[in-house]
This record gives sequence, C-alpha cells and structure tokens, in this order.
Amino acid sequence: MMIDRRILTHFDFLLLFLIFPIIAVSFFLINEANEILSIKQAIYIAAGFFLFWIIFFIPFRNLSKSISIFYWFCIILLVIVDIYGTAKLGAQRWIIIPGTGISLQPSEPVKVAILLMLANLICHNPPPKNGYGWKDFLKISFYIILPFLLILKQPDLGTALVVVIMGFGILFLIGVNYKIWLSILIIVLVASPLIYKSLHDYQRKRIHDFIAEKPSYHIRQSVITIGSGGLFGKSKEKSTQTQLKFLPIATSDFIFAYYVERFGFVGAIILLGFYIGLILHILSFSFINSRDYQLRVMSSGIAILIFVYMAVNIGMTIGLAPVVGVPLPMFSYGGSSFITFIVLFGILENLLAFRFNFEYNSNPFKNINKKGPLAQLVRALGS
Repeated sequence: MMIDRRILTHFDFLLLFLIFPIIAVSFFLINEANEILSIKQAIYIAAGFFLFWIIFFIPFRNLSKSISIFYWFCIILLVIVDIYGTAKLGAQRWIIIPGTGISLQPSEPVKVAILLMLANLICHNPPPKNGYGWKDFLKISFYIILPFLLILKQPDLGTALVVVIMGFGILFLIGVNYKIWLSILIIVLVASPLIYKSLHDYQRKRIHDFIAEKPSYHIRQSVITIGSGGLFGKSKEKSTQTQLKFLPIATSDFIFAYYVERFGFVGAIILLGFYIGLILHILSFSFINSRDYQLRVMSSGIAILIFVYMAVNIGMTIGLAPVVGVPLPMFSYGGSSFITFIVLFGILENLLAFRFNFEYNSNPFKNINKKGPLAQLVRALGS
C-alpha cells in the first residue's frame, strides 16, 4: 500500500519519542510491584496502540455530523450511568456491558467527545477580533457544562473539574472577551460558600484534610516514601515503603511516590522534564496555523488535560493538592485513562499528518468583500 509522502512529512515522530519512555518506565514499575497487574497493563498498552492506528486514519476534518452524534451518544451514556450504573466505593460511575462483564466509565470517552465538539463548533464559528461575546460563549459553554453536571452527579468531582478546566481553558486560549472572564471570576468568588456547602461529606473531608495541619495517612506515607528515595533512589529490595505496603495504591494514585523511591530526586526531575517537554511540544501545534481551529483546539485541549492531571496527581502525592483519585497520565495503572490519552494522540496525529488537505483546500479569500477591488482582481486572475 502506497502512503502519501506528505503524511510522513507532517507526522510528528517526536510526540511518540516523548510518550514511549513514560509508558516504558510505568510498565517497569507496575511489573515490579505486581506481575498480574502488569499483564493487564500490557493488554491495555497493546489495545491502546491498536486503536491509535485505527483512529489515525479516520478523516476527522470531514466528520462534522458524526462528531455531533458521538458527543450526544456519550451524553446518553452518562445519563444511563445515573439510572443503571454500577456503584463502586460509593460512586456510580460505571456501566457493565451485558454478556461480557466488562465495565465502561463514560466519563473517559466524553473528554474526547468534548474536545471534538469544541473543535467542530469553533471551526464553524471562529472568534471575532475581540473574542467571543456572551451569546457565542454561552452557546459553546453549554457543551462543557452539560457533561460537567452529569459527571459531578455520579459523584466524581475530580473528573468534573478536569472537564471544566479543559473546556474553559481552550476558550481562554482561543479567545473570549476579557469582560466575560472578569464576570465569571466575581460570580465564583461570591458563590464559593454555597459551592462548598453543596459538596458531599467525603469531598468536604478531603478539602479539610488538605488544609489541616496534620495531613491524612495516605499523604504522610506518600511524603515519607518520596523522602526515602534520596538523590538517586533505592533498589527494589530496599524500597521498603512500597514493598512492605506502607504506601497505599502504589501502582495508580501514588505511583509517583513509588517512582521517586526507586529513582530518587534526579529521576523525578527527568520524569517531570519529559512531561513538561510533552506539554510544551503539543501546545506548540496550536501556533502552526492560526486559521486551523481544529488543530488549535485539539492541541491546546490535550496539553491542558495532561498538565492538569500531572499537576494534581503529583501535587496530591506531596501534600499540595487534595486526594481526588486523578491518575498520572500514561503512568498510573489502568486502562480507561491510558486508552483515552492514546486515542487523543491518534486524533492529534491525524490532524497534523493530514493538514495538507486543510492548507491546500482552504480559501484565503473567503472573507474578502465580494464587491471590493481585491475580489475583482481575484476573479480577473481566475478567468
């Protein structure tokens, strides 16, 4: 099968170079801690990259109606969770697929749906010079607020906040009138006491534990684990905090603490360097073409998503953020979050590799006054 050279020219191999080391080190740690979990993680990794290549060849730039259908399908799944969902640890977030026993967490694919929907909406209605006004802002915000409320109801405060930060972070970067942001800031500050009272008891407890003088048991063990790693870390046999099970949830929520115990402060700096490099590299795609709103929305959204997950998870392990169960991207054990990120990377690579279609087919004169002298010159040249 012949592949257009332009696809290989535009394909971003550096993105894969930044992702692979993160996944490899994660698998090494999970395998070291629990071989059974490592087998499952290997399956997730294989499934993720299989999906990557399927997603890569889907023509997302031409799927306006399909994207809308996918978004509303994900919304329906969130509604089904509320009615028929399976509860675990007091939260109703999963759907069991009949006859398979496989559980699905709709709050993961809905992140993909939101990004695609925002890219579609903004592409068809780009912001004016001074940014979106209230009418367009509220229209676009609806597609962010609706899944936010449905996820919050499960309850899943961590994922709900990630969705809001991702969605409105994109709008901030794309362009919204500054008066709107000032108004929202004032409203949030005034309503903050009511927002706090509306939280569930366990959510308020997490906030209280975060600001309390004495951190919770999980945080104390995590900080001890990180401190015990020293400058260069310890061998597997000497990593007593993890091996003796003092560190809770070592392969998922607190895997960063486990990593630092094994590889020390130097290892932590290297891992953070890969994440920061990945975030900045992805964010740089939004500056390739100011008119390519699909690429701008997707790249900025993925960059924000990785940053928020990374910042909250690492902040949580060192006591600078409340424990909300947010995974470290592509590093924590689990299939839902991992596959979501791999799918997003597949969409991003598609928009990058096939952007020559956008560049060659876009009309630079579409906004010209049809009766103006420049339009007459273009028509004359064309004839």
